[in-house]
Amino acid sequence: MIKDLFEKPVLVLGCGNILFGDDGFGPAVINHLKENYSLPDSVLAMDLGTSIRDILFDLALSEKKPQKIIIVDAVDYPNRNPGEVFEITVEGIPKKKTSDFSLHQFPTVNILQELRDHTGIVVKIIVAQTNEIPDSVQPGLSKIMEEAIVVACEQILSLIKANDTM
Repeated sequence: MIKDLFEKPVLVLGCGNILFGDDGFGPAVINHLKENYSLPDSVLAMDLGTSIRDILFDLALSEKKPQKIIIVDAVDYPNRNPGEVFEITVEGIPKKKTSDFSLHQFPTVNILQELRDHTGIVVKIIVAQTNEIPDSVQPGLSKIMEEAIVVACEQILSLIKANDTM
């Protein structure tokens, strides 16, 4: 599967810590995509858990790069409703982080900006507004975030189809 990371034109990367409630949204979306949809051969969907920085760094150094990266994560964004699924820009990634391994930390944002600005990779970020991120280990999404999984999958599939017309 790691080889596919450098071969597939579209990467769908789920981020989050499944041990901390709604922060596990990204991995849950990837699992749902794999179990319930037939993805084109040109797409690799991966649950990265908390290791997105390592993968992005590898992609930045690789000679082969994807055409599009779709990142899926949970956020705590102002003026949004729990379970709301929406797209944000790299610059729109909230500064507040939900864990020490978050997508929201420097240098992850800088690597995403570099990939987008200097390689021509299209970077899309699909997020869902968290209901609650517990302070201690508590696996499992809230009901409203579970319902958001299908919405996120549909948005991702739409972005994948858009790639087919590039």
